[in-house]
Amino acid sequence: MSDEAVDRAGRLDTATISDALDRLGIVGQCYEIKGRDPSFRMAGRAYTMRCGPAASPPGTVGDYIDDVPAGHVVVIDNGGRTDATIWGDILTEIAHRKQLAGTVIDGISRDVALCRELGYPVFAKDHWMRTGKDRVQVEEMGCVVNIGGARVQPGDILRGDPDGVVVIPKQHEDKVLAVAEEIHQAEAQIRAAVRGGARLDEARRQFKYHQLQTRDQ
Repeated sequence: MSDEAVDRAGRLDTATISDALDRLGIVGQCYEIKGRDPSFRMAGRAYTMRCGPAASPPGTVGDYIDDVPAGHVVVIDNGGRTDATIWGDILTEIAHRKQLAGTVIDGISRDVALCRELGYPVFAKDHWMRTGKDRVQVEEMGCVVNIGGARVQPGDILRGDPDGVVVIPKQHEDKVLAVAEEIHQAEAQIRAAVRGGARLDEARRQFKYHQLQTRDQ
């Protein structure tokens, strides 16, 4: 099913969306969350969960995957934990087969060779091989989570590219996308003017470059 807002986000880069978020005073940049391959790109709505240390006996870490709708992004808040993974090759294979948009983890993943081979976008703080089994468990599904210092609600749009990940809150998505498209157009006009022989400072002044990220009052 087509989602116009997600399609619009997918045509913008994260740097442009980040500038729009700054202008609107919204914290949506996911600090230190990067693609496990520099080519990874994604755009989709958040399917969220929060994880924590495993209980005794331990709970599950991955049985939710069959319930995630196609085109959505699996968003896992593992509290930034880097000593145990929360995503690996089995989840990657199923997510790819189900045509999910990608996975974003405030924590780490493993088995990066398969996600690279399949082209399935995984964004995380890092990757390492130590399993999360019996160390990590899912505590809550469909909840508000923290990803790299950014608040993510179910249904928010996440956009990832080689510069990282940004979240566009659902209640502000029309405004964020409109401002980001305005910034994108202004920067395209600056580049075109310079290619046509204009000085950069003149082109920036003409298209109000220095005001593009200025906080709206």
